[in-house]
Amino acid sequence: MNLVKHLLILSMLFLTHTTTYAEGTPNSIKGTVKIKAEDIFKLVEKYPNLVIVDSRKTSDRMKGYIEGSVGLPDTKTTRKSLAKAIPTKGTPVVFYCNGEKCGRSVKSSKLAVSLGYKNVYWFRGGWEEWENKGLPVAK
Repeated sequence: MNLVKHLLILSMLFLTHTTTYAEGTPNSIKGTVKIKAEDIFKLVEKYPNLVIVDSRKTSDRMKGYIEGSVGLPDTKTTRKSLAKAIPTKGTPVVFYCNGEKCGRSVKSSKLAVSLGYKNVYWFRGGWEEWENKGLPVAK
């Protein structure tokens, strides 16, 4: 009986951590500040050391991305890859992905917060909002 309970718990944990957020992303993520597209320009002015992380798949990034952003798909986001992309845990960082129905930036943001990053911004509208507002696209 203990083995069955253990397997059920592991299954639940796996399902919880592999959710794709097809229904949409949460409205907020603890430890982050949710921002809109226009806020990125303000953050760039305020923080010259701002890091923008594109959490989308490489194939999505090849279609266009926010200029100056670092491509770091959520599937490759680890303690080590974050440390390589973000100089210190106090460095301001923005995470984005495809939009409100995409959970990639949710996953990356949560990991960063859990690892002790302090100035984490989450661009919930992501690439969809960026494109819909006609903002500059890099390729």
